[in-house]
Amino acid sequence: MTSQTASSPAVRVAQDVAKRMSHRVTAAADAPQRERTTPLTGEVVASLPESSVADVERAYEAARAAQPAWAATPVKERVEFLERLHDLVLEHQSEMLDLIQLDSGKARIQAFEEILDTAGVCRHYAKKAPSYLAERKGAGAMPVLTQARTGYRPKGVVGVVAPWNYPLSMTITDALPALAAGNAVVLRPDEKASLTCLKIVELIDEAGLPEGLLQVVLGDGPTVGGAVLERADYVMYTGSTNVGRQVARDAGERLVGASLELGGKNAMYVAEDADLKRAAEGAQRAVFSSAGQLCISIERLVLHEAIADEFLRLFLARVKAMKLSTEVGWGADMGSLISAQQLERVEEHVADAVSKGATVLAGGKARPDIGPFVYEPTVLDGVAEGMSCRRDETFGPLVSVYRVANDDEAVAFANDSEYGLNASVWTKDVKRGRAIAARIQSGTVNVNEGYASAYASNGAPMGGMKSSGVGRRHGAEGIRKYTDIQNVTVQHVQGFGVPKGMSQKQFAKVMTVGMRLMKRGGVA
Repeated sequence: MTSQTASSPAVRVAQDVAKRMSHRVTAAADAPQRERTTPLTGEVVASLPESSVADVERAYEAARAAQPAWAATPVKERVEFLERLHDLVLEHQSEMLDLIQLDSGKARIQAFEEILDTAGVCRHYAKKAPSYLAERKGAGAMPVLTQARTGYRPKGVVGVVAPWNYPLSMTITDALPALAAGNAVVLRPDEKASLTCLKIVELIDEAGLPEGLLQVVLGDGPTVGGAVLERADYVMYTGSTNVGRQVARDAGERLVGASLELGGKNAMYVAEDADLKRAAEGAQRAVFSSAGQLCISIERLVLHEAIADEFLRLFLARVKAMKLSTEVGWGADMGSLISAQQLERVEEHVADAVSKGATVLAGGKARPDIGPFVYEPTVLDGVAEGMSCRRDETFGPLVSVYRVANDDEAVAFANDSEYGLNASVWTKDVKRGRAIAARIQSGTVNVNEGYASAYASNGAPMGGMKSSGVGRRHGAEGIRKYTDIQNVTVQHVQGFGVPKGMSQKQFAKVMTVGMRLMKRGGVA
């Protein structure tokens, strides 16, 4: 491992971004500075200003002042900045990748997923937002005479509180459709991973988003993040289920909408007819991408008993060969956990399972020789009820193995969880795979892929069932949620009152005949 020093190129990038972009943080001139460290080495890489609740209030005032003119701008003009941002993200990816690695500790190949995701979201909504938000005709009460139109009006100012695990993708891709829909945004990135946010905000400014529409505040979740959500006209939160429940309660009390992507305990089922080599590779990525710190990563491997031993032979060989590194650059299969707290959680889950009879098939220990928060990719067998990792989300490089006799048992096992965010099914029979997927209580299910195919399909909705959240990102749902739906209906010639010269009884008879005729004519 090559240690990153204060003179390393990546750290200099972080310091340059912090110095150059601190003015984009809404904070007082004399605001306290907070040192930012990297999980790769634990060293300080930059200092950034801290916002206060009063600063959050100022951010909302500025956003509300800028938003009406933006809402009045035609949607085709609003999305022009997304076209330019798409290209800027790809052009500046090297600098972005450095910052993502410094912020999150992940391997560069997994940081690159964030580049692809962000560019993909830009491209999708640049092309599709005008049609998603176009005024639509609806069935009128009276054919021809009643003309109904549905319009999508921006909410106002959207509050986005983002997590630390995907400091580019999860910080900005929820804000982009909100802006395209005509809203302003107050964004609070996680304090552990905010350097990447400042860089993407710089690129958004360069792409031409009008001043004032995107406000950034920095600070802790309970104080600054809470203040952002308390003032929002719509709430977008990604994080833990426990906090998400409180966010939902608070939004409900204020009668504002909320979209919440929360925890998961995602299952992958490998059927007896699966391509095992391909499934083993897919499982390795799905379990250990971003060191397992991915809401849609796999934490439960459900194996058909007929192929369990052979699959494990292939899978474990791949796991044991993984390259771990905390270098900024290409080549590693897995990087670091984000913090001592995350490392402690993984260690506790493994120790608890082993003390109660589980077997370590691979990994099982921290690697301080590589980095302060690095933990080996770990596979456990014999995990039973009563062990913490059986039902609780680990959010680290840990997966447990289970065997089933048939598809029914696999579905029952996958559904035996309070969560329902993501799932995976592996079979050569696509029809069978779709049938199994339809029975799994999960917002996304990938067939013959672990997580990327469903998540990267920007034209299709993504979100959770059960305790994994409410609302959807991506697709039409991912932008329309940031709008109020308005019905404007024009009535022509004849209204709904009783016409002059007609009795109420005659009117009722005429309307009754009309209703029957509309049914026969197939009128909706």
